[in-house]
Amino acid sequence: MNHLALADIVARALNEDLQQGDITSESIFQEPLPARGLFLAKSAGVIAGIPVVEEVFRQLDPKACCKWLITDGTPVSPGTTVGEVNADIRTVLSGERVALNFLQRLSGIATQTARLVRLTAGYSVRIVDTRKTTPGLRMLEKYAVRQGGGFNHRYSLADAVLIKDNHIAAAGSINAAVERARKNIPHTTSIEVEVENETQVREALAAKVECILLDNMTPAEMTAMVRLIRSQSGTRHIFIEASGNIGESNIAEVAATGVDIISSGALTHSVKALDVSLEIASQS
Repeated sequence: MNHLALADIVARALNEDLQQGDITSESIFQEPLPARGLFLAKSAGVIAGIPVVEEVFRQLDPKACCKWLITDGTPVSPGTTVGEVNADIRTVLSGERVALNFLQRLSGIATQTARLVRLTAGYSVRIVDTRKTTPGLRMLEKYAVRQGGGFNHRYSLADAVLIKDNHIAAAGSINAAVERARKNIPHTTSIEVEVENETQVREALAAKVECILLDNMTPAEMTAMVRLIRSQSGTRHIFIEASGNIGESNIAEVAATGVDIISSGALTHSVKALDVSLEIASQS
């Protein structure tokens, strides 16, 4: 994780929430009061976001101390104590919401990723994310996918050439788009083409691309296209990605088609946050 980028993300989140300060906590507690805040999982899932929580409290008070009973990527059951933060009560309460916002969302992403990974166990396939991330939080959300056992697709548009339907429409054809791209990219950069039917698959094969994305196909159509690609590629391995209309109900069936990669935008754009709370431990 890029710690400079993390510090910036957290600083912006704290500035958004605190503005001129925490008027409630500061008006109630005018003198220092040591406090111990416990992070408790209230539903089953996979935890992700511990380094982010630590950064939240570090920025509020460098003397704040976080202690963890588990690491990111660990499955938890309801009632599990994840860890604790020890600091002045004003620090704990002022950072509570920002810390939980990060921890809950990232844990939700890790939880859903782990669920899809489990559903495809036994198949030689990777579950990967997409660029459908919350603006400004891509680094953290892709980190959470990894903690759930998934893998990352392109981090940015500069990572690889992915020729999609609008590129093809504007260029005139798959071959034209591939030829133009190949003339202008480093020889180490791979080219992937998104296809929707057999005709486009054959065009992509003729263009000798490194990866073919089967978009919005049924499992039966994918199976046929995987066979076609494997039979036509010879000794050259073409990575085959599946995407579009894939969820828990059919992901195992998609994995069984023989694709190498299943990408899911839902891992980051519409995941449910994991229920985690922060409770102040009794002083007695």
